[in-house]
This record gives sequence, C-alpha cells and structure tokens, in this order.
Amino acid sequence: MKKIIYTILLALFLIPNLVQSQEQAGSVGKISSYPVVYKYDEQVTWYFDLSATTFTAEEDIYIWIWSPSEPDAGNWEHSSDFAKLKSEGDGIWSFTLTPTVYFSKTPAEIAASAGFWFRLKNFNGSKQSEVANVPYTDFSSFSTANELIRAYPTKPSLNEGLSILFNANLQPGFENATSVHMHSGLNDWDVKQEYQSWLPEIVEKTKLKDLGGGIYKMDLIPSKYYNTPDGYIMTNLVFLMVKDDWAGTTPDQVLIAADYTPPPPPVFSFFPLQISQKDFLGVMRKNNESGVNKLIYTVTAGAKILTGEFAGNTAEIKGFIDLVSGLAGIKNLTEIHVLIKDNKGKVISDTTIPLKTLD
Repeated sequence: MKKIIYTILLALFLIPNLVQSQEQAGSVGKISSYPVVYKYDEQVTWYFDLSATTFTAEEDIYIWIWSPSEPDAGNWEHSSDFAKLKSEGDGIWSFTLTPTVYFSKTPAEIAASAGFWFRLKNFNGSKQSEVANVPYTDFSSFSTANELIRAYPTKPSLNEGLSILFNANLQPGFENATSVHMHSGLNDWDVKQEYQSWLPEIVEKTKLKDLGGGIYKMDLIPSKYYNTPDGYIMTNLVFLMVKDDWAGTTPDQVLIAADYTPPPPPVFSFFPLQISQKDFLGVMRKNNESGVNKLIYTVTAGAKILTGEFAGNTAEIKGFIDLVSGLAGIKNLTEIHVLIKDNKGKVISDTTIPLKTLD
C-alpha cells in the first residue's frame, strides 16, 4: 500500500513543469490487454478506452509511466516516439510492449513493484489524463492447482481476447511433447479450426505457447481465429489439446460463452420400462443440442438386426421401434441390445434391455 501511495504522490507532485493551466482530459475508461494473461517477458498489447475523455482521434497520445520504472524520464514536454499510442478507432488506443524490455526490469523486479502506474498525455504534456493503473492477472497458481484447463475469462466473448492454460503434466500421454496444438470449434463444432498436422500454416496457428514446466497457453480472439461471419452468435467453444502429430489427446473441453444461458441438459429415455418382443419400444430425447435432429437406432436380437431413425427437433425427438413385426418368429429371446446415435455420430445410448417372457 505504501508503494502505491508513493507512486500516486509522484504523479501528482513531481511531474516536470506542471502548470495550473494544464488541461485535464479526464479518466481513462476500461483498460484491457491481449493476451488476456501474460508473463512479464511476453509481448502484450494494452488497450485504453478514451471515449469519455477530451482526447480526439486526430491527436497524438503518449504514455508517461513511472512504475515499475520511468522509460521516458525527462521527456514530459517532448514525449519519445517509443511512448506513442496507436489509434484503434472508436475511442480505443493501444500500446504494445514487452514489460521486461520496456522497463529494463526482471520479472521478479516487476512483480515486486507497485504495478503499472501511468498517465496518458499529448506530446508536450499540456493535456493529460488522470492517474491510472493497468491491471495485471497473476496466473502462477495454475501450475500447482491440479487443474487440467483454466480459461481467462471463464466465459469467452466472440470479439474479445481469450487465454486458455493447459497443464500437460496432468494428462497421461503428453510426456516429452515437442509441441501441443488445439483442435477446436464454436457451437458444438459448427465452425471448426481443426489441427491438420500436414499443413504448416495450420500447425503454427493451432500451436500453444510453451511457458515451461509442462504449462502451455493458447491466446485467441474467437471471431478472428475462426473467421466467423457477421452476425454470428457464439454459444460455446469446444476443444481438445493434441500432442505432436496426434500422439495423445485430452478429453473434450467446453467453455460456455458469456451472456449465454445454456439450455437444460438432454434427457433420454426408453418407454415402457418393461417390454417383450411383441411390444413397441419407445425412444425419446428432449433438450437436444444445436443441429441434432435425428436419432438413429440399431437393435440386435440374436442374429436379427433392426435399423432405422426418428426425426425431430431441438425440443424433442421421439419414435417407436416395431419389435412386433421386426422380431416375429424368433423364439426364446431374453434380451435385445439397443444402440442409439444422433445424426452427428454421437452415441446417446448403448445398452442391453431384458425382455419379459411371454406365456
């Protein structure tokens, strides 16, 4: 706390040649970064929302930052080119840096500092923002948290940054990996970015960054990464991690999109609960996933196999399997095996059903 108070006092009282007539531009709005989480020795871009300030799109804007160090010291009245921000449009400005390089500090020294304290200003310092701080997310706890996957944020948005951490130490088969890649898609694989190990550009695009110690990170903005069309609505992001050339994989993972309320989970049932070979076997599934509109069945009764399908919609798919005619003439049946898949090939049920003995 003392460090923070000290740095604020510096900003207020030790700015070179600060005069009463200086224009106050207002408070910096939302501050974000890409990647969302990063190590101090990684390149990062900070984004500043200046739409509520008096800075204009035509102005040159610079960062004057004094913690963890003061790279542009002595240049308040004539900011250096390296401190200049880039206009991203719509009142958003950005600044790209590698903290250890920009501040000439080690990661440990930056971590021990008061943080990233700054003002934004015009070239000669006659106009400035209020003091602000770039927030930093420390994700070092992930390596010992016994979590296979962690996402920042936990619920991604289509047009905003996402960082996904992967602890390969917790996934059998990932020992001695030379590279890790993400095989993924949006909305239950509606829009895909497959890992295709024979295409160099795809290998590079899907490759996670090796942070050392078996920890890997993928950074992306979904709309850009998947090249989604205008108006696309993201409900989830599904993915799995792949070792080398498919030498190992993780289980499927799902991130639910921000501001999206997932539907109730699917409910599958057979009816009635007791049947004989002279009954109709009812099959019903409610709350189906997006794109699921059929149930495909295979019934095995000894040497006899019955196949067919039922159509429906997201709310419900329902139908009856005719055992009466399908199994006519077969004697001494005590059970049937029923395999149900959806139209995407997912196994919904794989079970053996006992049959009532008829008098």
